[in-house]
Amino acid sequence: MTTPTPPPAPPARGRRRAPSRMERAAGRAAALQRPRVLLALLLLLALTCVMLLDGYLRAEVGGDERVRTGASAGDVPDDVLDGGPILTFPGGRATTVSVPDKTIVLTFDDGPDPTWTPQVLEILDTYDVPGTFFLVGSMVSRHPDIVRNMVEQGNEVGVHTFTHVDLSYQSTARVTREIEQTQLALAGAAGITTTLFRAPYSSETDAIDDYSWPVYESLGADGYTSVFVDTDSDDWKRPGVSKIVEWATPEDGEGASVLFHDAGGERSQTIEALPKYIEKMKAKGYTFTTVSGAMAEQQSTQPQQSPQPQESQPAQQSGGGLQAAHHRATGATLYEGKALIAAVAVAEWTVPALSAGLVVVGVAVMGRFAMMLVLARRHHRKRNRRRFDWGPPVTGPVSVIVPAYNEKECIEATLRSLARGTHPVEIIVVDDGSTDGTAEIAESLGLPGVRVVRQANAGKPAALNNGVRHARYDIVVMMDGDTVFEPDTVRHLVQPFADPSVGAVAGNAKVGNRRTLIGAWQHIEYVMGFNLDRRMYDLLRCMPTIPGAIGAFRREAVLQVGGMSDDTLAEDTDLTIALHRAGWRVVYEEHARAWTEAPASLGQLWSQRYRWSYGTMQALWKHRRSLTDKGPSGRFGRVGMPLVVLFQVVTPVFAPLIDVFTVYSMLFVDFRAALLAWLAVLGVQVVCAAYAFRLDREKYRYLLMMPLQQLAYRQMMYLVLIHSCVTALTGGRLRWQKLKRTGEVGTPAGSG
Repeated sequence: MTTPTPPPAPPARGRRRAPSRMERAAGRAAALQRPRVLLALLLLLALTCVMLLDGYLRAEVGGDERVRTGASAGDVPDDVLDGGPILTFPGGRATTVSVPDKTIVLTFDDGPDPTWTPQVLEILDTYDVPGTFFLVGSMVSRHPDIVRNMVEQGNEVGVHTFTHVDLSYQSTARVTREIEQTQLALAGAAGITTTLFRAPYSSETDAIDDYSWPVYESLGADGYTSVFVDTDSDDWKRPGVSKIVEWATPEDGEGASVLFHDAGGERSQTIEALPKYIEKMKAKGYTFTTVSGAMAEQQSTQPQQSPQPQESQPAQQSGGGLQAAHHRATGATLYEGKALIAAVAVAEWTVPALSAGLVVVGVAVMGRFAMMLVLARRHHRKRNRRRFDWGPPVTGPVSVIVPAYNEKECIEATLRSLARGTHPVEIIVVDDGSTDGTAEIAESLGLPGVRVVRQANAGKPAALNNGVRHARYDIVVMMDGDTVFEPDTVRHLVQPFADPSVGAVAGNAKVGNRRTLIGAWQHIEYVMGFNLDRRMYDLLRCMPTIPGAIGAFRREAVLQVGGMSDDTLAEDTDLTIALHRAGWRVVYEEHARAWTEAPASLGQLWSQRYRWSYGTMQALWKHRRSLTDKGPSGRFGRVGMPLVVLFQVVTPVFAPLIDVFTVYSMLFVDFRAALLAWLAVLGVQVVCAAYAFRLDREKYRYLLMMPLQQLAYRQMMYLVLIHSCVTALTGGRLRWQKLKRTGEVGTPAGSG
């Protein structure tokens, strides 16, 4: 029986057709989605930047740990190698300055450290002794409060590079970057810049060689004062307190620039030795000063130039305030420095939080794999026992509803597959306002038992409800217009209805167009992610979704819950949860197979999965009160809802952390260990996938695609889910999106 409707009138000749209401709605929806896509991408970009910044603070990408030793110094002037520990370049000429007799310049390297530097500062403050701290920029940016206190206490600070690399190996651009970034960190932390510099791995002037000399000349031309030492405590060797004090003591009466370390390792011996050293030197009549104080005391005959690196202005010396080597940061330098400190603070909070989240996600993911394997195996054994029986065979006819909107490429194959079925059916094609002749094609086939019901375009839920109203039988099978059934599919699908408590049955959806790369990836996902999940949920009696491609329902149950709702974009999930809450049982029948046409392009795949993800979130929110449902009907709320939220929303949203941290670890921590960890996780997934393929009797060759799937396809699914979450959080609305079909899934193919 058909319900004809007149064809639409053609547009007037010579006039441009006005866009329809649906076309205008689609345009508005697309315009609203663009900002949300941009927001999702910006969130990912921000996370990436935070991770890169945190990694850079710890060790630059491909961290250079080379340290040059034994190089010649033929180009270095002898008076520099044999001169004092303070190197300046007034007028472009290298000049060294010695520390005055009976004077100690206490210098500290590699800080600030949150454990040891505050203890050093407390000792210096107790003994009213100033220090000169050569700071690593990455540490400054991570611990700005310590640097601020250090400067306010009256100590002097200098640049010790940003990442503590041997500058003799670095390019001019890298050297400049190391200095400038440290100055920005100082500006953000304490509002100053400095003219003092000490290179890593170069404590004494005899460490200057032909490779590092150009660095000192270039920095000297920019107005920097390079500071070395006369006496090295070698406290980093941890030789014992007495040895540290002894090695830091200069010859009687001689002044010295003395090196200690307030970071870079365990410094308890330094903390214990420092008070003893200060008391010893004071007892000998020594005074303590900063580098600037020593230079001023020597009263150099050549005036010291006061450079202003990093857009700064000279600071007036004041007791307990800024030192002569410090310059007050202003303008862009100050604001860029504050931005750097703020960004690092975000990274310092974010990365540990993400690390903790990664542990939770990792445990959840591994737990899910284990649970799926155990329950899927139990489900397979239970359902395939010879004595397993739902009850008396279901042999009566059923109604098959095929909602169709512009399915001219697929509708013939769909209907012919149903006509070849071994179970008696009536076929109701609900044409949802198609404009491509879908209804005419269905009628022209002349297949027995096929009825075409026409309606104005109202969406898939309305089409299914219309089909249910026209159905003659108590069991209705719902399928998509692009899906093909095997001859025994309907017979297998309806057998569980022998159990009167069963209200709906999920079939086994298979990807028919799996010959392409995208199709093969989706084939793996369907077999492993969807069908393995359904076995688990079936055994737990909390199946969350009857797939739109293949599902069967008691007509009574569908009408009881009000039919298909258009409240969400996942009407199948919405209906399934409603059936649970009404007390009906929902099961999975693995032998009822349907072959569906998966999206053939990345754009169509994105649209489909975006709708699925967003629709699932809508359905979960709509049925959030199921969490408090009582009795047998509350099982989904107690078991299914938490599992779906955890495994289909929360875990996938945070799952990219695994990949982000893998890349992070490869770049900044241990490449080999990170790669092995990633391969181990991949191995677990391959094992799960292989078992799922075995249960579904699929050929294993598709598993060769899995590593590439993890690198490319899975990332896209993450982005889709994140995009859906952003849309949900921003209150967006999404309309149904029709996918372009090719009709290549013509007849059921054998597995593989």
